[in-house]
Amino acid sequence: MPFEQVTSELIATSLLSVGAFVLAMLLTPVYTYYAYRWRLWKKQRSTSTSGEALEVFTKLHAAKFKRSIPTMAGIIGVVSIIVITLIFNNDRAQTWLPLAALIGGGVIGLVDDIINLRSNGHGVAGLRSSIKFLMLLAIAAVLGWFFYDKLNYTAIHVPFVGPWEIGLWIVALFVLAVVSTGNAVNITDGLDGLAGGLLMISFGTFGVIAVLQGNLGIAGFCFTVVGALLSYLWFNIHPARFFMGDVGSFAYGTALGVIAMLTNTIFLLPIIGGIFVIEAGSSLVQLTSKRLFKRKIFRSAPIHHHLEAIGWPETKVTMRFWVLASVAAFVGLVIAMAGGHIA
Repeated sequence: MPFEQVTSELIATSLLSVGAFVLAMLLTPVYTYYAYRWRLWKKQRSTSTSGEALEVFTKLHAAKFKRSIPTMAGIIGVVSIIVITLIFNNDRAQTWLPLAALIGGGVIGLVDDIINLRSNGHGVAGLRSSIKFLMLLAIAAVLGWFFYDKLNYTAIHVPFVGPWEIGLWIVALFVLAVVSTGNAVNITDGLDGLAGGLLMISFGTFGVIAVLQGNLGIAGFCFTVVGALLSYLWFNIHPARFFMGDVGSFAYGTALGVIAMLTNTIFLLPIIGGIFVIEAGSSLVQLTSKRLFKRKIFRSAPIHHHLEAIGWPETKVTMRFWVLASVAAFVGLVIAMAGGHIA
C-alpha cells in the first residue's frame, strides 16, 4: 500500500477518536440534565453476591454515597461510539461484531442499572449475578457462532508458535473471552477513574496492534472507544461527577473480548488486560475461600477495596493500577510484534 494512502487512512482512523470525544462531550450536558432531573442516583450495595453484609465496603465509601452521584453515564460513550462508527467507519466487515457486542452488553447493563435505580438501596441492588451471566452467555454464544460460521474463523494464533486449528471449539473460546472480560470489567468498575483508565489503555493497545496488522476498521473502532473514554474520564476522575454504571462496564467489557478474538490475540488479552484478570481473580479467590474455608483472604474484594482497607487512598490505587496496566499493555504489544501476530 502506498505511503500516502497509509498516512491518509491513519489520519482518518485517528479522527474517529477525536469525533467520539467531541460528541461525548457534547452529549454529557444532555445526560447530566436528565440524570439530575430524574434523580438517577447510584444505590450503594449493602450485601455481597453471597449474601454477606459488606461492612468494609460500606465504611470505605460511606462519604461518597452521601453525595447524589448519577449512574448510567456509560450510555454517553455507547451512543457516541455507535453514531461515529455507523456514520464514519466504513469498514462494516470489521466493525459489525464489536459494535453488536457493545450494544448487547450495554442492554444487559442498562437493565441492571434500571433495577438498581428502582431498588430501595438494600441488598445487591440490581439483577442477580446468575441472570446477568446467562444473558451475557446468550449474547456471546450468538456472536461466537457468527464469528465461526460467517467470518470463517477456525484457528487461533499461539505466540511464537503459529496458528492452531481448533475448528468449532473456537465458538467456546469466543464465549469464554467475551463473558470473562465483560464480568471482569464490571467487577473492576469500583473506584473513580479506575475502569475508564484501564479500558482506555487496553483499547488503545489493541488499536495499535490492529493498525500494525492492517485491520484499520478494527483500529478505528478501538480508537473511537478511546475517544469516548477520554470524555468519560474528564468527569469521572476523583471526585467523580458521575458513574459509568453497568451499561458502560458490560458494553466495553464484551466489546474488548470481541476485539481480542478479531485481532487473533486471545492469548495476549490476559496480559494487556492484566489488571482486569487480577481484579476478577481476587473476587473469585475471596468467594471460594469463604465458601470452602469460611474465612476471607482479603479484607474486602475485589483487591482495589482491600488496598483501600489497608490504608491506600483511592487515587493512589487508581493511578498505580494505571501504571501497572500501561506496563502490561507494553509487554503485550511487544509479544504481539515478536510472536508473529503481525504479518
